[in-house]
Amino acid sequence: MPATPSKSMTYKESGVDIEAGDLMVEMIKPLVERTRGPRVMGGIGGFAGMFRLDYNERLFKHNYSEPVLVGCTDGVGTKLKVAFAMEKVDSVGIDLVAMNVNDLICCGAEPLFFLDYLAVGKLEPGRMTDIVRGIVDGCVQAGCALLGGETAEMPDLYEPAEFDMAGFSVGVVERKRIIDGSTVEPGDVVIAIASDGLHSNGYGLARRVLLDKMGYSPDDCPPELEGTSVGAELLRPTRIYVKPVLDVLHQYSVKKVIKAMAHITGGGLPGNLPRVLPEGLTVRVQRDSWTVPPIFRLIAAKGPVDPIEMTRVFNMGVGFVMVVAPAFAQSIMSRLRRHGERCWILGKVRKGSDELIWA
Repeated sequence: MPATPSKSMTYKESGVDIEAGDLMVEMIKPLVERTRGPRVMGGIGGFAGMFRLDYNERLFKHNYSEPVLVGCTDGVGTKLKVAFAMEKVDSVGIDLVAMNVNDLICCGAEPLFFLDYLAVGKLEPGRMTDIVRGIVDGCVQAGCALLGGETAEMPDLYEPAEFDMAGFSVGVVERKRIIDGSTVEPGDVVIAIASDGLHSNGYGLARRVLLDKMGYSPDDCPPELEGTSVGAELLRPTRIYVKPVLDVLHQYSVKKVIKAMAHITGGGLPGNLPRVLPEGLTVRVQRDSWTVPPIFRLIAAKGPVDPIEMTRVFNMGVGFVMVVAPAFAQSIMSRLRRHGERCWILGKVRKGSDELIWA
């Protein structure tokens, strides 16, 4: 007969602190409120979030004739290991939103809401609030609501200071305004919009070169980075392109001059730009049309990493591309620049295989 335990065991003793989770929810409520517009229904803390697709009130009319819902999910990858090492976790929340909403807009969709999933080794309310603060900042930049989320404390799977994160974004696009690349033709112009560095891809290689092989600390400032520290460069948030891109789409809501768009993530230009082109078409990319940012030149030199490998792994300074009708390229770039974007003509569409032509 089993012995009667002298003391009742608790969930907290096993590593899961319910009270800490409740405290975290209270701490993040004011942050989440920043993202909630008139189409969000219900309060914070329910079993699910609700969002009105149509909103008839005169001041906020935002209806759709043939709405198509668009969804995507993504994470931040091993960029988190840099955040752990630097004990700076607020900016990776921006990355999480960016990796989702930048994908979402490629088909012309407007991001509506975002949800997050955090899996942590130890739930520390203050630290978790910093993470959510970054997610909120990203949602504000993208103009979408943080509709809900989940934080799971799993000490058996993660070290106390570690966590993983995933995001889920839902948007909407009018059926007749879907951008799928089907109308791209030879002579169309490819506009590049600059990245803010590594964004959230290629960190396995970047960390191996800079931190493991070269032994740089986060505070080191190699001359190649022109005054920026290694840590600051590695944690620079992913740029969110939602508002400038949607502004361009709204400006040309009748004429379909934006024919395809691509978010340049893992796989770089060779792995992402051909995905949005019809079969039998390629792009002649002008190598000298932009200057590769210092962080990529540093990784290539210190690896050393072959130039072809660099373009397959990293964005190389191009964060987003738009394939547009040539007559509208300059006006589109002027509009993007008014939003503070750095952009240029990357190349032109021509007949060919699915591999890019580098000129």
